[in-house]
Amino acid sequence: MTKPTLVVALGGNALLRRGEPLEADVQRINIASAVKAIAALTADWNVVLVHGNGPQVGLLALQNSDYKQVKPYPLDILVAETQGMIGYMLQQELQNALPEISIVTMLTQVEVNSKDPAFLMPTKYIGPVYDKVEADVLSIEKGWEFKNDGDYIRRVVPSPKPLNIIESASIKQLISHGSLVICAGGGGIPVVRKDKKLLGVEAVIDKDLSAAFLAEQINADALLILTDADAVYINWGTDKQMALSNAQPEQLEKMEFDAGSMGPKINAACEFVNATKGKVGIGCLADGSQILKGLKGTLITEKPVAKKNNIKL
Repeated sequence: MTKPTLVVALGGNALLRRGEPLEADVQRINIASAVKAIAALTADWNVVLVHGNGPQVGLLALQNSDYKQVKPYPLDILVAETQGMIGYMLQQELQNALPEISIVTMLTQVEVNSKDPAFLMPTKYIGPVYDKVEADVLSIEKGWEFKNDGDYIRRVVPSPKPLNIIESASIKQLISHGSLVICAGGGGIPVVRKDKKLLGVEAVIDKDLSAAFLAEQINADALLILTDADAVYINWGTDKQMALSNAQPEQLEKMEFDAGSMGPKINAACEFVNATKGKVGIGCLADGSQILKGLKGTLITEKPVAKKNNIKL
């Protein structure tokens, strides 16, 4: 029997946790743990993996800007670099864990609108964490913008919405041949069309929005968003804070979530469920195989599947 298709969106912070040094050895250790959870999913699903790159692309941008002898590489090229770097590490670990499955990493371009208002209002967190003094200095020296990310301060860049995944036909073909495809890493390499040609632009697309868009394009049955939070919470940071086990798009769309973290995940989940009637799980990596069963994390569906912790409006 053919397995259903699952798109898994793996957060960049699952590969490099907050406050950890931006080193290859640290990422390899985290990736080895992530692969155990992803490999377990292949027992029931055809898995397509999309990964984040926030810490990694931010580090490359920092290294890039400090090399004064040459003009800095733009963000689209840095995103391509992270697709190769992170994809390589994920592909190697997955191949070691799943020697019977073909693992393929694909450089993936994602088309965006050059007039997307996101270019005027940066919200996407990238790079390491800073204290206020460091952020103020970098803001003056490099012209970067910063925002609070929980207890931290991080750089933010434009994050336009995905319009088209250029390599979607090739991804479908690989899936049909039984490959586990790692694609749209870091949300995809951001490109625009000008005079019928593709050109890279200065942005980082949110990987959750790209994962949901990809899931629609390849007719996936479910979307799993793995992050460093164990569930979606309402009334976060108050004495009424509560984790949701199940929610519906029409409920979530009436609520506000941080535009740089949980907001895009909720938007991606709602778009996928509304478009496909499929289901979306959001939760932490360790709970991966249980989230879509409604046992852990938050399950977002067209209709309620459980009474516990449903949103009451």
